[in-house]
Amino acid sequence: MPAQRSIQPVKIGVIGLGRFGRLHSLTLAGLAEAELVGVVARRQASLDNLRRELPDVRGWVDLDQAIAESGAEAWVVACSTAEHVGVTTKLMQAGKRVLLEKPISESLAEAESLAPLVNADSSNLMLGHIVLFNSEFKQLREEVSKRGEPSFIDCVRHRPSSIVTDFPGENPLQAAMVHDLYAVQVLMNRAEPERFSSQFHRTESGAVDLALAQLQWNGGTLAFFAASYLTPSGMPPRGFDRMEVFGRGWSARISPNPRPIEVWDERAAWPMALEIRADVGGPSGMMAEELRCFCRVVRELETVPVGATYADALQVQRWMDRLQE
Repeated sequence: MPAQRSIQPVKIGVIGLGRFGRLHSLTLAGLAEAELVGVVARRQASLDNLRRELPDVRGWVDLDQAIAESGAEAWVVACSTAEHVGVTTKLMQAGKRVLLEKPISESLAEAESLAPLVNADSSNLMLGHIVLFNSEFKQLREEVSKRGEPSFIDCVRHRPSSIVTDFPGENPLQAAMVHDLYAVQVLMNRAEPERFSSQFHRTESGAVDLALAQLQWNGGTLAFFAASYLTPSGMPPRGFDRMEVFGRGWSARISPNPRPIEVWDERAAWPMALEIRADVGGPSGMMAEELRCFCRVVRELETVPVGATYADALQVQRWMDRLQE
């Protein structure tokens, strides 16, 4: 077995300390391939909270100061979607490599405004897409590659009904289905669908709690998508995901969320909703693999994978616009 090529740890900063920003920070702090040199948040309280877990990591509330003082050569952008383009523009103008959580923006036109700053091979901008690095999806991708183009792909991604009231205006198409659109983009090797259709179900107040979509390609492949905010409180706290693929003479199914472990006491619990372990002593799972990949991209040992380039992100954002229409 060939020896793994070691790399000089990449000096990385994280912008945004919400749920995913915190996980990125904890994961990076435990990776041999990276050195977490700073975090940026809008509020000092967020920095203070993270300092309890990572006491030696510097923090800033001013992005310009962080860029100047941190020494970071690359950044993970995990702030709110509305801030993505402005923050990423500033970083790329400063010559930094960026791992940007998707979507790029709430607006396709704003997302396209980054084009002059992005290298032709997207080597300075990688989109965050942990689903690509999920072990079950990686195996599914291998099966599709070996067995040929699917005839039918069925994607289900349901989330708690409480999201409707906790996050008013959030549409499951953009917030949940988008992950499956990226996954199918990879399985179909970036081929552009020829037909789009979609339907929404709304609550009595008019909020969208269910999005359905169908895509069809020239070769005949059909993909169906369902994403909702419908699961009750007794189900796993992050809902559940399932993907089924059917080809000529074969089929496959993955159920990556929740992970298989279940725990019971007075009620059932799903302690490992996603394949993410952010232990400082040794992170594992799909976020750790995504960040390791980003480090290799920064060190020019690997190209940005299919599904994580800027062009890929624009393609999926155009699909969402078509479905929204």
